Amino acid sequence: MIFTVQVKVMPLKDLLDPQGKAVMGGLQNLGIKNVADVRIGKHIDLQIEAAGKDEALAIAEEAAKKLLANPVMEYFELTAV
Repeated sequence: MIFTVQVKVMPLKDLLDPQGKAVMGGLQNLGIKNVADVRIGKHIDLQIEAAGKDEALAIAEEAAKKLLANPVMEYFELTAV
């Protein structure tokens, strides 16, 4: 069976996010002042062939740990859809 697993990779909350800060400055320059903070991350969709949802999530977790996210600077969340 084919499962779609979404991987959300975001910078750790304690770390500075230079891309987010640049977007925040751009929004303020455009007159959009109500945004309190911006964090920029990655959204990755994986199509995984597996026997079940749990196996698909395990494969996606392995991919995220080994390649998709840098644990020193980022965390990830998985969602099977």
